[in-house]
Parts: sequence; C-alpha cells; structure tokens
Amino acid sequence: MPMSETVEMLQAILGAIDEGIHVVDANGISIFYNHVAAKLDGLTPEEVLGKPLLEVFPSLDRHSSTLLTVIANGEPIFNKPQAYTNWRGVRVETINTTLPVRVGKRLVGAVEVAKDIGKLKELSEKLLDLQAKISKPKKAKRGQKAVGDGLSFHFADILTANDRMMQLIDRARRAARTSSPVLIYGETGTGKELFVQSIHQASARSSQPFIAQNCAALPATLLESLLFGTVKGSFTGADDRPGLFELADGGTLFLDELNSMPLDLQAKLLRVLQDGEIRRIGSSHSTRVDVRVIAAVNEPPLALVSKGAMRTDLYYRINVVSFELPPLRDRREDVFLLVRHFLEKYNQKFQMRVQGISDEVSALFSRYDWPGNVRELEHVIEAAMNMVEGDLIEAEHLPLHLLDRMSGIALFPAEKSSRGMGLVPKTGQLSLPEVLRDVEEQMIEQVMRETEGNILRAAKLLGIPRQTLQYKLSQRSGANR
Repeated sequence: MPMSETVEMLQAILGAIDEGIHVVDANGISIFYNHVAAKLDGLTPEEVLGKPLLEVFPSLDRHSSTLLTVIANGEPIFNKPQAYTNWRGVRVETINTTLPVRVGKRLVGAVEVAKDIGKLKELSEKLLDLQAKISKPKKAKRGQKAVGDGLSFHFADILTANDRMMQLIDRARRAARTSSPVLIYGETGTGKELFVQSIHQASARSSQPFIAQNCAALPATLLESLLFGTVKGSFTGADDRPGLFELADGGTLFLDELNSMPLDLQAKLLRVLQDGEIRRIGSSHSTRVDVRVIAAVNEPPLALVSKGAMRTDLYYRINVVSFELPPLRDRREDVFLLVRHFLEKYNQKFQMRVQGISDEVSALFSRYDWPGNVRELEHVIEAAMNMVEGDLIEAEHLPLHLLDRMSGIALFPAEKSSRGMGLVPKTGQLSLPEVLRDVEEQMIEQVMRETEGNILRAAKLLGIPRQTLQYKLSQRSGANR
C-alpha cells in the first residue's frame, strides 16, 4: 500500500475515534487535530493545525501543557486533569492521556487523548449542593423552600372552585397517607409540581427530603449518574457520590417528564421500585432506600406506552395511584379566582394597587382557551401589571401574543364598559382588534364630551397619560381628514 494511502487511512481511523485526539510534532506544532478535540475546545481544526500549541492556547505554558511536557521529557502521562482557556477565552476542562511518539529512538512528537470532564464536574457540584441542602433535614414552613428544591406548597395553596379538582385534592389527601408510587398526568402549566409537593407536605415524610428532577433536563448518561450515584474510578473523573435516591432516602423523589427518560434507564427505575434497592454506577453492592417516587408526564400515559416512550411494565408499576389534572379550559370557574390571587401576589411584589380587570378583559379571559394553563394566566397577569397605569387592567395592557391568538375569536358585545359608561361595541360578530378599537373610540368620544374637551380631565378619567390621549386624538383626526 502506498505511503500516502497509509497516512490517509491512519487519519481516517483517528478522526473516527469518539475522543479528542491532538498530535504535535517535536517543535510543538499541531499536525493532527480531530473533530472531537475541536468540539471540546470550541475551535475548528483549521484554527489549530499548523500553528504552535501555545499560540492557540495562550493560557498554557511549557510546564502546564501535557503535550509539551511529554515532548520535553519523553515520559507518558496518564489521566491527568487539565484546565485551560483557548484563544477565544473559552474555559475547557479535560482528563488527558499523553504519549510520546518515536520513530526508532528519535522523539518526533506527542499524541494526546482528551476526555471532557466539564459536565461531570458540574454533576459532582450539583450533588454536593444537594448534600449540603439536606445534611440537616427539617420540616419546611409554608412559603419557605422545601427540603431539596423548589417552593413548599400545601393543598390549601391550590385555589379551585371546580368540583373535579376538589375531588382530586380529596383523593390526593388520602394517598398522602401511604408510600405507594404516584403517576400524575397534566398538560404543561396545570400545576403538577404544586400537587406533588402538597402530597409530600401532607404525608408522614414531610420532615424528610423532597427532591425534584426534570428527566428532560440532562443527557441520559448524566441522568443515570445523578439518580443512582457513582463510585470512585467507575469512569474518568468519577468519585464516590450518592445519587438522588440516596439523598431522598426517607422522603420523596419527584421525577418530572418521566417519558423523557431513556428506556434502558426506565428499566433500572423499575428495579428500584420493585426491590427498594439502588446500585451506584461502578459498584457491585446494593443499598436499600426508602423513597416515595412520584412521576409526572405531560401526555396521556397510555399514549406514551403505545408509542414506545414509556415501558409497559414501568407504567403498571408506577401507576399505583394516578391523577389526571384538568386543563384550565375545563375549569373556567377558576380563571377569575386565580386572577384575583395573581393580582394580590403582584400587587404585593410590585408595590401596586391594581383593583381588577375591565369587562373587556373579563370577556376575553372567559373565551380564551389558555393553552399554557395556570402558568400562562399568571404570566399574562404579571405582564399586564408591568404595563398598567390606572387601577384596572385593560385589554391594551395585555401581552401581544395573547391578543394575536384572540384576533380570530369573536366576542359578544358588552353591555357596558368597566367604568359604567354604557359603551356598546358595534353590532355583529367582530374580531378582537375591531372590538377593542370600537370600544376605545367610543370611550374617548364620550369622555371628551363629558369633560367638554378638557384633555387633562379626560385622561384622568380614562386612566391614561395625557400624552397618550393626545396621541390617540391626533391619530383619529388624521384618519378623518
């Protein structure tokens, strides 16, 4: 085989390896640098090849660079941590094995195999934080942080006048007396974690840890380490660390978006639910844990099983007690109860005195489907509180995305405005922008007549700045020319 083909084959082999490979010659000039190494360093091969190592990585020197150290002394270095900053200012942390390259007895360069430990270090730090939080577990008072992560909620914090929700709360109070697994289904924003924390707080485990983990927030390998823990040496950079099951021992572990967990990891979770034992990654010993597992999904569980996103055996094991939280569109009697609650919350937070919402906003809220559920309603109220200038939230204060969604929904004519002026939109089924424009024009006309054209008094009655009213009047006069 010709030498050129041999070199090409060698480069193809090194390029296909799923670890960072960096080769320099005896002068410290980069002669090979694969795509994995480039990804780790946040660079491209073109930015590295043919250049002196210290030019590309200025935070290193001849003593701290493992490649240059091996060139200097000819001795290999195994599994040495290295932290450095590339010329773009990106911080990189790796574990390196660096070997001398010889032709006969002559040292011609060095090759380095690098593994990224940045994420593993982040995992270790997260576990240390969790350990610190629960080192002295105590019962959280209402309004304080729960032991573990998130705010502490109780059933009394769930505001509802809906019969179905009240029945679910009653069932959940009874389920809180046991330690059986629980599966909760609800659309995004329906308050699943509030429900889960309420179960924990009403249980005999309330003085023990409550830990929540979103299964979609981490890659599968890190999620497994986080849940089950590691032993020193099980993989590069690993140390003896407890997982969330050990940290939650005696308490509750909430696994949100369970369907995002890989199927092989679901199998390990199933074994924990069946046996009550966990095994750290790299360990041959099992540890018993007493943890109540509550899981949540935002799609119908049986649909997840049908499409292969959830193991059938796990579904039947974890679905001992199940709850399906209704979306806000199916509990419309709760909308204005929640509106009052969020007004009080943000009045206190923003030091404001907003009294309520206008009739137009009430009509809009009554007909909106709230795809983001309670979370969306809260965000809408918060956004409006940032825009309101008077003591009522008007349609003009609402977020644009909400008005855009409502633009094709017809509103029934209102009998009177929020300020009792007897204003009625034009007859017929109108889109939201048309209704708002008609109501605004009629309000301005009537107030201007009542104040005999006094713009300052009219602006005060309308609850808007004088400049805003002047602008609206100028726009109307321009349109009438």
